[in-house]
Amino acid sequence: MSLYKSLFKQTLIYGLATVLPRMISFLLNPLFVHALPKVEFADVSIIFAWLVFFNVVLSYGMETAFFRFYNLEENKLKVISTATISIFWTSLAFLVGALFFRESIATFINVKTEYITYTIWILILDALVIIPFSRLRAEKKPMQYAIIKVGNVTVNLVLNLFFLLVLPNLSPDNPLRTIYFENFQVGYIFVSNLAASLLTFVVLSGDYFKMKWQFDSELWKKMIAYGLPILIAGIGFAINEHFDKILLEKLHVPKSEIGAYSACYKLGMFMVLFRTAYTLGIEPFFFSHADKENATQTYATITKYFVISGSFIMLFVIVFIDVLKRPLVPSPSYWEAIKVVPLIVLANFFLGIYTNLSVWYKLINKTHIGAIISIIGAVLTLLLNFWLVPIMSYYGSAIATIVAYGSMMSISYYMGQKQYPIPYEMDKIGKYIAIAILFSALSFYIPMLRKSYIFGIFALVAFGYYIFRNEKQTILKILKRN
Repeated sequence: MSLYKSLFKQTLIYGLATVLPRMISFLLNPLFVHALPKVEFADVSIIFAWLVFFNVVLSYGMETAFFRFYNLEENKLKVISTATISIFWTSLAFLVGALFFRESIATFINVKTEYITYTIWILILDALVIIPFSRLRAEKKPMQYAIIKVGNVTVNLVLNLFFLLVLPNLSPDNPLRTIYFENFQVGYIFVSNLAASLLTFVVLSGDYFKMKWQFDSELWKKMIAYGLPILIAGIGFAINEHFDKILLEKLHVPKSEIGAYSACYKLGMFMVLFRTAYTLGIEPFFFSHADKENATQTYATITKYFVISGSFIMLFVIVFIDVLKRPLVPSPSYWEAIKVVPLIVLANFFLGIYTNLSVWYKLINKTHIGAIISIIGAVLTLLLNFWLVPIMSYYGSAIATIVAYGSMMSISYYMGQKQYPIPYEMDKIGKYIAIAILFSALSFYIPMLRKSYIFGIFALVAFGYYIFRNEKQTILKILKRN
């Protein structure tokens, strides 16, 4: 029992350490919308998209390889030092090269050089704490890990609030006013992020001084070979999740439109938070339950209830989108892109279902299939963006995201049923998704129904009743047990 209690505690803490930063970054969206014109919001979104991409490249699967070999090798310190030295030197090489070519990079991305300089340093500092963070997890120090992670995003949030809201309104006599610069809002955003990353590195830098700098080349080769599929899958994920902002700029969509799209895209974060929290909680269960006699039936039931919950969340967000947009995207000039929100929410729902379905290749140790599916999704994302964006602008990007995640979901289902059959209740699951999509489309796209919330509330109640009628026995059992 103590083992399960410990596992639950660690999962909860790691879950909070992952979800809370996402929630805090979610809170930055209205702040940026308030402080920035759409063109500058686009600059921030494009640079952050590149930042996510290079975070994957600079870690090159070493984090996952670290955990694998930390558990396999008797000499744990050798694994720590080899992984740390590898990340250190590749990061240093990237730093030198990126700083040398920063003006060319800025020209290519079409942003100011100073923003690129800040971003390079953020990338390096974040890369240098990959193994120290992994070591905390390997040594079962979840509380220390969570405090540092949450501390990072808290510092970032507080500094952004100060620079974007407080500093501009200080009186000229205030000494702090000397650090205020006109039209430097985007710079302050990157300064805040850089300060948070620097503080995190300082807190974890002790690992570099306590470590024995011993490099095992044979071990390193094995770690690189293991991490390569992880890198490929990570690049695929980065393309699917963030590359649309980059492609929009390259396909000559006006930055004002990119800014509006990026801000409204964040409203899909409700589904992302649900998906993330669920995944963190359920993945350990999937593996611990794999040897049970009724494992496949349990997986099928869990997936069904994920679909039920996700369908309801999707319908709720879309019905009340005109209420949610006011606090989360407070500037009406951005609302032109609100039409993409239903597509983004649905796309993230599909990604959540894919996460559920992907259990099969993890359980039979064929994780390379996940990398292949991610690459297929990435290829679809790129091809559809190049085809649709010139015709439909950012709406084409949203459609590409749905098609990519929907395809990944379908491929995983059909392959999984051949190699690790799970008795999903596809009839019920299909009906729940179809009804939620139908009600969402009617409440959002028919102006007469959208103006009044009567239909939307009716749809939520009717959908809730339909779920209860179909799942009555299970729901009553749960309620009775509680």
